[in-house]
Amino acid sequence: MDKIKAIFRNKWVGFTLASLIYILWFVVWTGNLWMLLGLVVIYDLYISKFLYRYIGRHNEALCQRSALYRTIYEWVNAIVFATVVASLVHLFIFQMYVIPTSSMEHSLLVGDYLYVSKVTYGPKMPNTPVSFPFVHHTMPFSQTKKSFSECIKWPYHRLKGLRQIERGDVVVFNFPAGDTVLLENQAVTYYDVLRSYEQSLGGEEGRRKLNEEYTVISRPVDKRENYIKRCVAIAGDTLQIVDGKVQINGEEQPSIEGLQYTYVVQTSSPLSAQALGRLGITEYSGNGSVYYLFTTEAAAEKLAASSNIISVRRYRHSPNTEVFPQWSETRWSQDDYGPIWIPKKGAMVELTTENLPLYRRIIEVYEGHTLEVAGDEIRIDGTPTTEYTFAMDYYWMMGDNRHNSADSRFWGFVPEDHIVGKASFIWLSLDKLNGGVRWDRLFNKVK
Repeated sequence: MDKIKAIFRNKWVGFTLASLIYILWFVVWTGNLWMLLGLVVIYDLYISKFLYRYIGRHNEALCQRSALYRTIYEWVNAIVFATVVASLVHLFIFQMYVIPTSSMEHSLLVGDYLYVSKVTYGPKMPNTPVSFPFVHHTMPFSQTKKSFSECIKWPYHRLKGLRQIERGDVVVFNFPAGDTVLLENQAVTYYDVLRSYEQSLGGEEGRRKLNEEYTVISRPVDKRENYIKRCVAIAGDTLQIVDGKVQINGEEQPSIEGLQYTYVVQTSSPLSAQALGRLGITEYSGNGSVYYLFTTEAAAEKLAASSNIISVRRYRHSPNTEVFPQWSETRWSQDDYGPIWIPKKGAMVELTTENLPLYRRIIEVYEGHTLEVAGDEIRIDGTPTTEYTFAMDYYWMMGDNRHNSADSRFWGFVPEDHIVGKASFIWLSLDKLNGGVRWDRLFNKVK
């Protein structure tokens, strides 16, 4: 045992082990050869000790002479170390996410705190590496001051993960339509507000008026709002929604426990909040005789058996222009949608003025090309074309609370460079409505 300890105390053994770990993690995994320069620092720490001779000894002498200096140094050293370690864990391993809305109920509840694994799909390197630690896009105690600098911009690069995204995964991703934000009203989607202004005032005047009333800013991919939804279709799939049921490649999606819809309930007497609460129904509206409830099919069947219930039927949306790609005429609805093909990296699609609205944002925004339409002619980067080859994989995300979820049905495809990680398990769940901890949900796996 003493011989083994002596081997590990050898400075060359320590240098070799530290270098091996560093190369595998920071060079091979990231694929960044510039990180090899870090070996110089490791060599100095274990072998040459140049920094210690010229800085470390001087620092030790100051610590011995001044108790105040020693205290400040220890605190600063501890804070810097903790910040670096936590930042590396947040970047490469996992991050925490709290459910802010009811779009995933009953699968996930408002107040659920999730462990989001970045290792599963592979960590995404930041687009804006210069940023304030532990905050997303806005500085603490501010609603408008951004927490990052765009002086350095890195292109999209994802490290190797354990596996690819699969249908049914609950995924955290950067909000695709969050590239443009109204600074004074960040709760709304810029493009929805812009459409309403253009419909009321006309295209040019509506845009001018919006820019006059709000401060319009843009955000890089990694600083857009984090959303959580279920991946119902992956790249290469053909999706269709028929009467609220998702079909993938012609087959109905497997049943999801906790899936919710809006039900219209007609009663002979008012429903009590306690009775609805016992069925797990927390979102509803009504006037005493007709109620609109967000609930599961099983809960709706139990409710229908009550003596004061006249009828229970699932609400069905009519065709409208709210759904992606917001055609000027009504075609699809939230409950009857598609079919639509999910773009796949390397796949080619024939482009026409008819299907261009489906893929225009991909071409212009996500993959960075210029696009012009002159009559029936489509030009990409100034060249007339009738086809397009996709540079990334795309996904279709939907909330389990199907009639109360802002998802791909409204803003379209989610590019692979927006994927943050997989929701793995619930580590804490706080009931903000009634107060207290939902102990039965702790450490439940996200399904």
